[in-house]
Amino acid sequence: MRRADSAPNPQEEGNPIVQVASLFNQLLQHVPRTEFGALVKQHSAERCAKGFDCWTQFVSMLFCQLAHADSLREICNGLGCCLGKLVHLGICKAPHKSTLSYANEHRPAKLYEDLFYTALKRFRDEKGLGSRKQKFRFKNKLLSLDSTTITLCLGLFPWAKFRKAKGGVKAHVLLDHDDYLPKYVLITEAKRSDVKMAEAFTLHPGSIVVMDRGYNDYGLFGKWTAEEVYFVTRLKENAVYEVVEECAVPKDRSILSDQLIRFTGDKAQKDCPCLLRRVVIWDVVNQREIVLLTNLLAFGATTITAIYKDRWEIELFFESSTWCTPLNVMEFRGSIAPNRPLVGSRDGSVRPRIARRPPCAESRVRPRRPALLATVSPVSTVRRWSV
Repeated sequence: MRRADSAPNPQEEGNPIVQVASLFNQLLQHVPRTEFGALVKQHSAERCAKGFDCWTQFVSMLFCQLAHADSLREICNGLGCCLGKLVHLGICKAPHKSTLSYANEHRPAKLYEDLFYTALKRFRDEKGLGSRKQKFRFKNKLLSLDSTTITLCLGLFPWAKFRKAKGGVKAHVLLDHDDYLPKYVLITEAKRSDVKMAEAFTLHPGSIVVMDRGYNDYGLFGKWTAEEVYFVTRLKENAVYEVVEECAVPKDRSILSDQLIRFTGDKAQKDCPCLLRRVVIWDVVNQREIVLLTNLLAFGATTITAIYKDRWEIELFFESSTWCTPLNVMEFRGSIAPNRPLVGSRDGSVRPRIARRPPCAESRVRPRRPALLATVSPVSTVRRWSV
């Protein structure tokens, strides 16, 4: 019997539970379980399921992306090393390799496609990446157009060759400056021309597209001007033109000249006969001149300069984005196949399609590599796969 004046035993009285939320748990909080459950019911994704639900599959494949896992073994072993923390992720135990493989092959991928667009819409509404940094008076939609190359191994993806010893695919991105999220993403072979792919985007009249000098094409400029789509880009150094009018230059600004020009080349006059504007600004940081070309005739030269300066946001987006490789891509049509290579260009949509598994998979087998310490030692594995 315990004495009345003795100190209470913490184990006997009980301690308050310390609530811990890992980074993985905080990331999953952006996917409401009620919303996920409604999508599962809508697609009948758990029909005939025996214990392994879609949420466990989703957590496992999301863990695969975040941990850069290369196989089902790494996914299951990585989650198995965190048994004490899995309850915070909404799952009871780590899945088996065969169970996860069967679910990836037979469960509808349409569920995760709809989940992606639902989360994207909510992220846009919440201004997840912030609102427009540069405040403009105009109400036009401001967009940035650029592309980035995703490097691939030619030994695994010989169809992706676009240089002598380099392979890859190219992502053409049209960034919306209202929330700094992509409005369109078009994935093609890396050898596709940026100018040709720029014509594939549907732009509404009144939109302003900012792009670099790689998109210089007089036919494209003439087409957009006829459709009342505005652009701001850099003028080529070898452009041949005549000055129609000299405009007033604002004082105490970095504007060196403001001119209305017209192309004088035979083909240029045929492709783009409209009147354009040439604005020369001084780059104080790099101590050089920047020559801009635009069909915005009613805007001030300072506004045009600020529009082109805001194009840097798409470069920051590329630097901060983690682009998936074909080994991580899930098929949006048919079954989920994370190990099937991405082939070809778009097939009626901006989403990639997955090649069907060849009858003989000998050419797809990767060479065996020695086991890493992180996959052998339980201590190092826990550190690597900590969620």
